[in-house]
Amino acid sequence: MPTSEDLSGLPTSLPKELIGDWNRVIRGILSHAASTGSDLSRVLAAAPDFALGQAIRGVSCLLLGRSEMVEIARQAHAAALVAAPATMREIAFVHALGDWLSGRPTRAAARMQVILTLNPRDALAMKMIQAIHFVLGRPDAMRASVEGVLDAWHDHPARGFILGCHAFALEETGEFARAERAGREGVALAPDDAWGLHAVAHVFDMTGRARDGLDWLSGREASWAHCNNFRFHVWWHRALMHLDLGEHDAALALYDADIRAEKTDDYRDIANGASLLTRLELEGVNVGTRWQELADLSETRATDGCLAFADLHYMLALCGGERTRAAAGLIARMQRTKPAGNEAQQIIAHPGLHVAQGLQAFAAGEYSVAWVHLRAGRADLQQIGGSHAQRDVFDRITIEAALRGGYAGAARALLRDRMARRAGSVDGYAAARLSLIDAVHARAV
Repeated sequence: MPTSEDLSGLPTSLPKELIGDWNRVIRGILSHAASTGSDLSRVLAAAPDFALGQAIRGVSCLLLGRSEMVEIARQAHAAALVAAPATMREIAFVHALGDWLSGRPTRAAARMQVILTLNPRDALAMKMIQAIHFVLGRPDAMRASVEGVLDAWHDHPARGFILGCHAFALEETGEFARAERAGREGVALAPDDAWGLHAVAHVFDMTGRARDGLDWLSGREASWAHCNNFRFHVWWHRALMHLDLGEHDAALALYDADIRAEKTDDYRDIANGASLLTRLELEGVNVGTRWQELADLSETRATDGCLAFADLHYMLALCGGERTRAAAGLIARMQRTKPAGNEAQQIIAHPGLHVAQGLQAFAAGEYSVAWVHLRAGRADLQQIGGSHAQRDVFDRITIEAALRGGYAGAARALLRDRMARRAGSVDGYAAARLSLIDAVHARAV
């Protein structure tokens, strides 16, 4: 029976002497803290039959998008199912893990949403719902979930974190001014909320205000220094701002010193590196031998088949590193995908496969073929998950394929559409391409 309450004031089945460690886990999840894994391990070592802890362990494993972690998630689920008596809320988390293990993360998120609706101050449910919908590319659902409980958090000890989540959801749904206000307020309340801090960085990216973005991030490094590998992603945002300003050397310096400071094979870290190198090369920058370590790691991870988002960034790295055979193998694996009943596999089959084929053709200089495939995947690209800023690398390659394939009119239309989604702003990339199209048109007249 419940013996203690967590930081949201909700009863748990943990003994009172462990509630401090468990609250550190919750706050660590909210703040993307590097210590969260060890904090959770300490709780489970002391209370292996804590069903909620096992459920969070399992969901966290699935969020990593690694094939070997699926088995660990299954073990966590099995341990949770035979755990000591738990609250109904905790049991629902366990069932949500089971939903995702059966290939239905949408159902997992829906089940957690029921938990949150019944317990609107549940910080753990709130953040987990955001994480799952983010992977699924559903910003509208992220926003609806947060806004449904925001009023209940007016005096919550973790209020800053829900404001950060709200800021990100607002930005991803095009409410840039509101997103900036919410993000700034959230960071003021929770200075260690790197998610909220980076939500404001997203606003600057989407509104073409790179210099303001650098001003926002500069001096706030302590807000993400405590983070797990999410800190590399915040440095990536800073590099994008330098890139937009044409400060290529500064972007490369951040790549070497911070973004790839640790040569991890986490798909999110590979995505940071591969997408930045791709953007630099599209600007004509020689990135040297930097592709090689990304390609080595991607060649090993390309058999995972867990997430389309990961697959497409592995493809970027394989193409950048000129691993033609490995890239063909990744395409073949995606073609063998059996999407029936599994949401992640459905997205790999489409739009994932089309985009991967487009990237392969683009790297081979087959720009018309690349254009056909990339155009076919573009309308549904949001389904791969991630943010507008992360998916923008694929938009840029699609535009480049149109330009190099001789489809200047289509490229202009894509640029206009991209600008419309970015508050009508013209960033450095769009300005350069529109100028190029105008020059080509002038020569043709």
